[in-house]
Amino acid sequence: MSKEITSRSEDYSQWYIDIVKKANLAENSAVRGCMVIKPYGFALWENMRDQLDRMFKETGHVNAYFPLFVPKSLFEAEEKNAEGFAKECAIVTHYRLKANPDEKGKLMVDPEAKLEEELIIRPTSEAIIWNTYRDWIKSYRDLPLLINQWANVVRWEMRTRLFLRTAEFLWQEGHTAHATKEEAIAETLKMQDVYARFAEEYMAMPVIKGVKTVNERFAGAEDTYTIEALMQDGKALQAGTSHFLGQNFANAFDVKFLKEDNQLEYVWATSWGVSTRLIGGLIMTHSDDDGLVLPPRLAPTQVVIVPIPKPSPELDEAANKVLQQLQAKGIRVKYDLDDKKRPGFKFAEHEMHGIPVRLGLGMRDLENGQIEVARRDTKEKAAQPLEGIAEHVAQLLDEIQQNLFQKALDYRNAHITPVDSFEELQQVLEEKGGFVAAHWDGTTETELKIKELTKATIRCIPNDAAEEQGACVLTGKPSNKRVLFAKAY
Repeated sequence: MSKEITSRSEDYSQWYIDIVKKANLAENSAVRGCMVIKPYGFALWENMRDQLDRMFKETGHVNAYFPLFVPKSLFEAEEKNAEGFAKECAIVTHYRLKANPDEKGKLMVDPEAKLEEELIIRPTSEAIIWNTYRDWIKSYRDLPLLINQWANVVRWEMRTRLFLRTAEFLWQEGHTAHATKEEAIAETLKMQDVYARFAEEYMAMPVIKGVKTVNERFAGAEDTYTIEALMQDGKALQAGTSHFLGQNFANAFDVKFLKEDNQLEYVWATSWGVSTRLIGGLIMTHSDDDGLVLPPRLAPTQVVIVPIPKPSPELDEAANKVLQQLQAKGIRVKYDLDDKKRPGFKFAEHEMHGIPVRLGLGMRDLENGQIEVARRDTKEKAAQPLEGIAEHVAQLLDEIQQNLFQKALDYRNAHITPVDSFEELQQVLEEKGGFVAAHWDGTTETELKIKELTKATIRCIPNDAAEEQGACVLTGKPSNKRVLFAKAY
């Protein structure tokens, strides 16, 4: 199998695109900026989605679905939100084409089918959801309202990259309503914790939990909490956000509730979301020059059994016994019955797809009562007895999951660099990359100036940032804690 993957060290951006395409995850579509998620890529997303969905339901949330279209007047109701997404909006102005084409054979918009009110294709759903909540929430008995939806959204991005930034993408968006400010803030932090736990325990991707600066907040939020991951090229990736919306949307859509003391009050709100961008993060956290590397807990196929040199009745019988033993342990396994490809080609193909464990079985192995076990993360191979193989593989999958996390954590920790001057900040960003922990004077003016000079942004103020007196690296003004700067996707 000709892999034709560009080396990470040669061209990281092209390496990423090569893996997405060669591993059959996704491809560009006929619609500019949009992607086709292929079956293997969608199977990976399904595993991520299903695990997150379980975690949401464990924390009391339920799923619903709201319209793709948002009337323009509703979209405009919360001004900051509308302004924040205005440049990315796709708008529907007409509802049909003319029945007959023009003289050039082209179908034309029917001018008589102009909508009375234009519709925004949702870039996010706060407007349509809060307009709905006005009818659902009347009393303190209706709260809290804990709703999530799995959906697609459209943000008309000019520069796109498969999974990381596309004009249309898949995501989930939680929208909750609460009786008190304290409950809403607790919900915001709870969901940040859920995202962090998913990233670390399932994606094997270490993250830093923090709060965004005023300049980096979600449009319409009072606070945005984030999880920030570090990719292998030293750039940061915002992997998930959870927003405390205060009473902004309740005010905009007049969503009030009657308290126990019979007083009316606006409800308190949150929203939170992650998207198919997580697949991009997964690729860039673990993969190598031989292709995709997947953490076992999310891999569509965790184990593949390859007959050597090809299927035969004896090998099929033995392989199917192993397959059944693995399936009995809940392991996702397949037996490669393709008799047209050589074993070497198959090995490279399964390596490209990031399957965590490969089992090779030949007649000599059968005679010796053993099977070859190869792990994708370290490329190590060893013969193991057929007896007890299911227990060995189950343990090995856990080891691979932990090893991927530890490797990523070690890289991340080695790329958090404290600096005390602007010159150091610039030098680390250019030569080493990663997160740079530096003092900042707390002003948007300074934040934007540093971004202009370095192309780095403040990724977050870590939740666990220690109090530490210092001086802003740019202005020298007082600062009481370090923030994390990085170049980012």
